[in-house]
Amino acid sequence: PFIAAVKRYELIQTGDRVAVCISGGKDSMLQAKLIQQLQRVSEVPFEAKYLVMDPGYHPVNRTKIQENAALLGIPIQIFDTDIFAVTEHEPKNCCYLCARMRRGHLYSLAQSLGCNKIAYAHHKDDVVETMMLSLLYEGRFHSFDPVTYLDRMDLTVIRPLLLVDEADVIGFKNKYNLPVCKSPCPADGYT
Repeated sequence: PFIAAVKRYELIQTGDRVAVCISGGKDSMLQAKLIQQLQRVSEVPFEAKYLVMDPGYHPVNRTKIQENAALLGIPIQIFDTDIFAVTEHEPKNCCYLCARMRRGHLYSLAQSLGCNKIAYAHHKDDVVETMMLSLLYEGRFHSFDPVTYLDRMDLTVIRPLLLVDEADVIGFKNKYNLPVCKSPCPADGYT
């Protein structure tokens, strides 16, 4: 399904430099490994930068991400931000503010590294859930696209796991016995 999405939606093209976003969860770890494998065997030459943004993780979570990346042979680049410290003072809008700040930091770093694409690890179940949330809360049938061009940033967001079932992602996690991070969000379960 990963290769099918890459080919069907022409997600990666010759000369691309892709910023692969890694949160430490099972989805992003699988995406990083698949892109790394694709880079090794693809007839389409491209570069990948494996980025981990630390918004203020507890040291245990950061260590898990580093250990998992080492186990999978993924050369990550961690960069620090103070997003959790900033958003804790905004209890009503912390999710909105955190999401905007995370994207802003990722987009800026990707641009500074010369990347023209950013890979997010949304899978098929995320597409369905987003459609249902959109239908229930917005009254429209909508989800995210496999490719989204951000004209103000001159970056393209791609979603290579779009056709992958979450059950397959869980199978990957179980096969490699990855102790992936639970959401480190301070508001997890409260918003």
